[in-house]
Amino acid sequence: MSKEEFMQEAIKEALKGRDLDEVPVGAVIVKDDKIIARAHNEKEKHKDATKHAEMVCLSKAAKELGSWWLEDCDMYVTLEPCAMCVGGMINSRIRKLYVGTMDPKSGCAGSVVNLLAPGLFNHNIEFENGVLEKECGQILSDFFKGKRQKK
Repeated sequence: MSKEEFMQEAIKEALKGRDLDEVPVGAVIVKDDKIIARAHNEKEKHKDATKHAEMVCLSKAAKELGSWWLEDCDMYVTLEPCAMCVGGMINSRIRKLYVGTMDPKSGCAGSVVNLLAPGLFNHNIEFENGVLEKECGQILSDFFKGKRQKK
């Protein structure tokens, strides 16, 4: 599969979250060209601020592989991750991160800060942004526009 096809799978997860009234962020983790974990935000469901799509996905991948060590895995996420999620990726040793759209308010892969800067931590993650950027951004824009209209 191509990076766009994997991001399309992350978008499917974001839409699942949206349908549950979660902020629509989706993530998938890929190893050997196969999706081993997929997730969407579950903060509202669990009343837990740590249940971001990325963190849920990291946990699922670790369970699938029987190890927290995900050095041969890549993550695709629809929105630039926050500090917590970047930290989880670094500690899990994710190989490469693909991002749909950047988050100028709380993104920590270059927007607000860049926790992925080479040499900053003991593990470096390759990074690519803009994968299906318009599609990923539109889902979020539509979600928050709908929220504002309901007020």
